[in-house]
Amino acid sequence: MKVQISDLPEKVYSRQNRTNLGKLVADMLADVWSSHFLARQFAKRDISAQYRQSYLGILWLFLTPIASALVWIFLNNSGTLSIADTGMPYPVYVFSGTLIWSILIDAINSPTQSTNSARDILSKVNFPKEALILSGVYKLIFNSLVKIFLLGIFLLFFDVGFHLSLLYFPLVFISVILVGTAVGLFLTPIGLLYTDVSRLITMGLTLIMYLTPVMYGIPDSGLMKIIMELNPLTPLVTTLREVAVGQDVQFLSYFLVLTGLGIVFLFISLIIYRLSIPVIVERLSA
Repeated sequence: MKVQISDLPEKVYSRQNRTNLGKLVADMLADVWSSHFLARQFAKRDISAQYRQSYLGILWLFLTPIASALVWIFLNNSGTLSIADTGMPYPVYVFSGTLIWSILIDAINSPTQSTNSARDILSKVNFPKEALILSGVYKLIFNSLVKIFLLGIFLLFFDVGFHLSLLYFPLVFISVILVGTAVGLFLTPIGLLYTDVSRLITMGLTLIMYLTPVMYGIPDSGLMKIIMELNPLTPLVTTLREVAVGQDVQFLSYFLVLTGLGIVFLFISLIIYRLSIPVIVERLSA
């Protein structure tokens, strides 16, 4: 049976002054549900392309956190920096911190990168744009699981044995991915329309890293202690690290609040993303 062009569904993106919120949410959820297969295909394509022309391949996932950790370990061992007691071997602390931080940053950057990589087909092919967000999540989970596998080997090397807290690791990991993706999705529309914003976000996250207990612990007193304890990225990094090594969770309440807010924020960000798609498509195709 031949399919005529006129038989295919046609979707026209246009600005509207009034939006039926209920219908918008229902359509959005339906598109999220129906786009899993397409998202997986996008993810497979991007993962394959990411390593096809790379000599070191998947090792690039490890090189940046390993190099960063080695620099801080050298500075600490040489006496250049004096790192306070972290409650665990410092190599474990700094390596786990840099690895977790890289996962969090990847989660924040994922929505923008996934949407930007599809800019050539956004205005040419009609498909649920939520598939781009899902494909980014799939790629993120794949890359993160590889990093977590390396972290597990590292912990075994330093004789950090099995702890019951490891049973909570998958839940904490999903929460970190969820919150990071929510933040990144919220920033995606403006980041795609204005490249300066993306650069400012990258620079800002680099600065925030030094206000987060990634390479060194929270001081016992002073202004830095207050800033690091209020920093919303602190409980995400420390909680995932603490359940991995079997330490008591310092910011459990803060972490649970952030997870709850992250779920709400993710839903709001999806709505904003869907509403902004017509503008993004128009600007990217101009």
